[in-house]
Amino acid sequence: MLQMNGTFFVQFTKKVVHKIVTFMTHKSDFDTQKHIIYSTMMLSVFDLRKSYGDRVIFDDVTFALSAGQKIGLVGRNGSGKSTLFKILKGIERSDGGKMTTPKGYRLGHLTQHIHMTKPTVLEECVQALPEDQKYDHYKVEKILMGLGFTKEDFSRAPEDFSGGYQIRINLCKVLAQNPDLLLLDEPTNYLDIISMRWLKRFLKDFKGEVMLVTHDRFFMDDVCDSVMGICRRKLRVYKGNTENYYNNLLEEDEIYEKTRLNQEKKIKETQKFIDKFRAKARQASLADSRKKMLAKMEVMDGLENEKVLNFSFSYRDCPGKVICKASELRFGYDENQPLFKDLKFSLKRGEKIGIIGKNGKGKSTLLKVIAGELKAQSGEMWYHPSTKIGYFGQTNIDRLFGPHTVTEEISTAGGPAMGPKAVRDICGTMMFSGDDAAKKIEVLSGGERARVLLGKILVSSTNLLLLDEPSNHLDQESVEALTGGIKKFEGSAIIVTHNEKMLSTLCSSLIVFHRGRAELFEGTYQEFLSKWGWEEEEDLHLDVKDIPKPTVNSKELKKSRADAVKEKNLSCKELKQKIGKIEDKICNLEEEMEQFNQKLEVASTESDGAKISELSQKIGRIQIEIGGLFEQLEQLGDDLYEKEHVFDIKIKEIDDLLGR
Repeated sequence: MLQMNGTFFVQFTKKVVHKIVTFMTHKSDFDTQKHIIYSTMMLSVFDLRKSYGDRVIFDDVTFALSAGQKIGLVGRNGSGKSTLFKILKGIERSDGGKMTTPKGYRLGHLTQHIHMTKPTVLEECVQALPEDQKYDHYKVEKILMGLGFTKEDFSRAPEDFSGGYQIRINLCKVLAQNPDLLLLDEPTNYLDIISMRWLKRFLKDFKGEVMLVTHDRFFMDDVCDSVMGICRRKLRVYKGNTENYYNNLLEEDEIYEKTRLNQEKKIKETQKFIDKFRAKARQASLADSRKKMLAKMEVMDGLENEKVLNFSFSYRDCPGKVICKASELRFGYDENQPLFKDLKFSLKRGEKIGIIGKNGKGKSTLLKVIAGELKAQSGEMWYHPSTKIGYFGQTNIDRLFGPHTVTEEISTAGGPAMGPKAVRDICGTMMFSGDDAAKKIEVLSGGERARVLLGKILVSSTNLLLLDEPSNHLDQESVEALTGGIKKFEGSAIIVTHNEKMLSTLCSSLIVFHRGRAELFEGTYQEFLSKWGWEEEEDLHLDVKDIPKPTVNSKELKKSRADAVKEKNLSCKELKQKIGKIEDKICNLEEEMEQFNQKLEVASTESDGAKISELSQKIGRIQIEIGGLFEQLEQLGDDLYEKEHVFDIKIKEIDDLLGR
C-alpha cells in the first residue's frame, strides 16, 4: 500500500476497494483482470460499520489486504479492534458494508475458549493439521517446542496444564492449520520472552497474510510491514512501523486542525460581512449570496480528544545510596527443588532492574519474596529504613474489593488526608472519568482492574516500585505512557516483564532465570542478548527437517504409499475421462469448422451471399460451442490439478519418511 496523507488514503482506498468488491462480486469476462485481483487482494473490506445501541464503534472501515501482507491493528482499549476481528471471523455481524475473499480462502484465529477433545497434547494439536499433512507430527512438535512445551509434555493430558498453557495449545492448533490468513488478537499475553521471540520468527517466515493485535510495539514492528489503526471511529492505514503510523496520525490531525481553524476564521469573517451589509440595498444581494454559501458549507468539527493515561509516580525521598539488597537468597515450594538459590544483588537509588526468563521458573515468586509476601528459605533481604514499596502483582488485582467503586478503592490507598478532588484527579488519570469512576470493581475487566491498582500506587509516595507484568491488559499508547512514567520516576524499580522494548528502555541490569538457576547480569538487555543470549533459542532455530523424525514402520508406509497412489488414480480417473472426451470433441469441432471455412472461401469467391450467410452462422455457432468447451476444460483442469496436488503432497510426505 502506498504511503500518503491519511485522509486522501482513505478516500483513495475506498474508490479502489469499491471497484475491487464490485468486480469480485459480479463475475468478470476478463480473466486477466480476475487473476490480478485474486492474486493481489486477498481480503477486501468496504464501508464496514458497527454500533451498539446509540454508541458507534466504527464506521466507514475500508481496507484491502494484499498477498503476503502482514498488518498490525492498533487503537485504544475499547476502540473496536476485537469487534473488527470478530466480524472478520464471522463471529459477529456488522451493521453494513462488504467483505470479500478469494474462493477457498481460509482464516485461522486464536480463540480464548478452552475445549480439548484428545487425551494428549500432541494428539490434540495434530488433529488441527490439514488433511494432506496428517503425517507431519514433527511439524506440530516443532511448534509446541517453540511455544514452550517440552518433549515430555507431548504425552501429557491438555487438562494438566494451566489456562495460559492451554491457550498456547490453541495457538499451536491455529499455526498448525496453516491458514491463508492468521488473525491474532494479543497472542503474546501468555508467552514468555523465548516463546515470543520464536513466534516472531514464525510469523515473519509465514507465507500467508497476518493481521495482528498486540500491546507490544517491538513485536508488531518486527513482524508487520504496515499498521492500521481505529481512531475516533475511523480507520487509517500507513505502510511502515508503529512510529510511522503515530507520526502520520499526528501530522494528519495537525493539518485537519489548521484547516478547521482557517474555516472557522473564514466563517466568522463571512458572517461579519453578512451582518454588516445585509441591510444595505447595494450589498444586500451580495450578502445574501454569502449567506447561501455559508449554509451549504460543511462545518468541520473539532477533533475529539482521546483519553490518555498519565503515569506520574509520586516519589518519597530516600537518603541511602542502596535501597535494598539480597544475599544468598533461596526459595522453592519444594525443599529439594529450589526455584532460585545463592542469589545476590543490590539495588541502587534510581536504578531499574528487570527480571526475565521462561514462564514457571520463579520470576513472580522472586518478586513476592522481595516484596515480603513470601519468606525466603534462607538468605536475607535488606531494605533501607526509608524504603516505601509500591507493589503491582498479578494476584494483587484479585485482592481489590469487589463491592467498592473505583473512587472508593483508590480512596483507600490515599487515606483520610486525600480529598475528593485529588481522588477524582487520579481516577481521571487512570481513564475513569464521570460515570466510569462510579463503576463497581466487580464489573471491571482485567485491564480496568489493572488501571485501578496502578492508580492506587500513584496515590502513594514510594521510592521502590515492584511491578509484575504491568503492561498486560494495556494498549500500546498506555504501555508507552507507563514506560515513560517509570523512566521519569526518581526512585528504583524491579520489573518482571516480557516486553522487550520496556526492558531495553528502562533496565540497566537484569536478574535472569536460565540454565537452571537465577543470577544477576550487570548490563542492559541488548548487552545480555549479545553476551549471554537465550540458550533455549538454539534448539528453536531448527527447521522442520532438522527435528528427528519419529520411528516409522517401513512396510506399513510402503503399503500406505501404494494405497495413496491407487486412490489418486481412482479419484482422478473420472476427471481425466471427462477431459479426454471434451478434448476429442473440441478437435472434431475444429475440423468441422475448418471444412466450413474452406467452403466459405469458395462461396466468397463466387459471391454467393446466401451461402456466405449460412456458413458464417454455422461457424459462429461452432466457435461459441468451442468457447464453452474450453471453459469446461479449464474448470476440469483446475479440479484435476487440485486433486492430484493433494495426493502428491501425501505421497511426498510418505517418501520423505521412507528416506526416498
